Amino acid sequence: MAATSRLPAWARAKDIADLIRLSVPIAVSRMAMMLMGLTDAIVLGQYAPGELAYVLSAWLPIGVSLGFGIGILLGVQVLTSEMLGTGRAAGSGRIFRRGLWWAVLMGVVLTAALVPFADPFFHWVFVTIAPASEEAAATASPEVVAAATASVTRILALGLAGHMIAQACSYYLEALRRPLLVTIVMYAGVAINLVANLALVAGWWGFPQMGAEGVAWATSITRWLIAIVMLIFVAALTPGFRRSPEAEPGEARRQLSVGSGTAISNIAEWGGFNVTFIIATWVSIAANAVYGYSVQVMGVCFMFYLGIATATSVRVAEAIGRGNPEEVRNAGRLGVVATMVMGVVLGVLLVSLAGPISRLLVREDAVLGGIAIAPAIAALLWLAAAATVFDGLQATASFALRAQGMVWLPSAIHLGSFFVVMIPVCYWLAIPLGRGAAGVLEGAFIGVFAAGTAQLILLEWKAARPGVERAA
Repeated sequence: MAATSRLPAWARAKDIADLIRLSVPIAVSRMAMMLMGLTDAIVLGQYAPGELAYVLSAWLPIGVSLGFGIGILLGVQVLTSEMLGTGRAAGSGRIFRRGLWWAVLMGVVLTAALVPFADPFFHWVFVTIAPASEEAAATASPEVVAAATASVTRILALGLAGHMIAQACSYYLEALRRPLLVTIVMYAGVAINLVANLALVAGWWGFPQMGAEGVAWATSITRWLIAIVMLIFVAALTPGFRRSPEAEPGEARRQLSVGSGTAISNIAEWGGFNVTFIIATWVSIAANAVYGYSVQVMGVCFMFYLGIATATSVRVAEAIGRGNPEEVRNAGRLGVVATMVMGVVLGVLLVSLAGPISRLLVREDAVLGGIAIAPAIAALLWLAAAATVFDGLQATASFALRAQGMVWLPSAIHLGSFFVVMIPVCYWLAIPLGRGAAGVLEGAFIGVFAAGTAQLILLEWKAARPGVERAA
């Protein structure tokens, strides 16, 4: 028995079971986010594969906005987890309500900014500064791409506030160890989104086929429905709207500080990846489709890692609340080991099922600019599988670091990896070297490799330091 107690955390059944118990529901619920996007891509791939570029390019301003908002709201989860770890969860409603007000404010302000911003921004991106490309011009004129992308952006912006409200509720419910509720609501949203896509994109039940705009409307409508249901769950089943004790001095600042660092990291990662979609579109609509569908697969895989990362963050925060430095270190290391194991499993699946996956994403006879899309996607999935491992490592390590109060160094690593490394390398490989979609994905791999390696080194450096800090 004594020998068992001396085993490291990743080998102790109790710790592994706790991570699985928390991470699996979170991963499954988070995957619903990507399944909505994947559903959008699949329906477009079957009925209008050439319009995927409009949706993916629109996610540059939308994704940056969401990344900022969702990052700011992470403080809801971290501080609520800390209160749960010290037995004060009944008074956590003030944490949620503060986050809810921030969600509403950010959603309204960002929507008001994006609606008039979309047209001039995408005209600048696709008409003014886009590098000349005969291949791109042969599939769609820059003016058409700019106008269509701006239209999709405006529609998606209408769902921003709903998405942020739903995220605040999700963080709160998960921190109170009610992730199953989030899972149920999110998958109901996936089903609603699929029905809306079939109506507005595929033209089922007599609706007009709206292509990329139909995808955007389906997404925004679904986001608001999810937000309403989440608020009902929080009101009925948690202390979220009940009277709370007076806040500790500096609590609001701590809550914002935890989220601020994550917001910067999200802007770096989400913004960086969405800039790569722009680069792929500069190559051609076909390159965007091949690269875009490959990244959709990466996104679904990332949700497994995000479940591990979120569960690791919660376990680290709870250990901090209990004042146990050894437990804090072990929780972080267990998350890293679990991420690596998951990477091997997902990599084997992607490589062995590359052909069927590519045909599911886009119809087998789809050809854009002389390129057969499905085989081109299948040829890149091995690299996508490798990239997801390091993307998962950077997520798990950075979540564990922020739960320990280290906010700005993980953010600096994200900024450097995605803006200083990934974007220039993607552009150089794809356009000057002429590697097209493969070059963009190779650049993305280099970016996440840099981020994952650096975050892991920083986590181990932090683990070697004595003492336990409060989150932010």
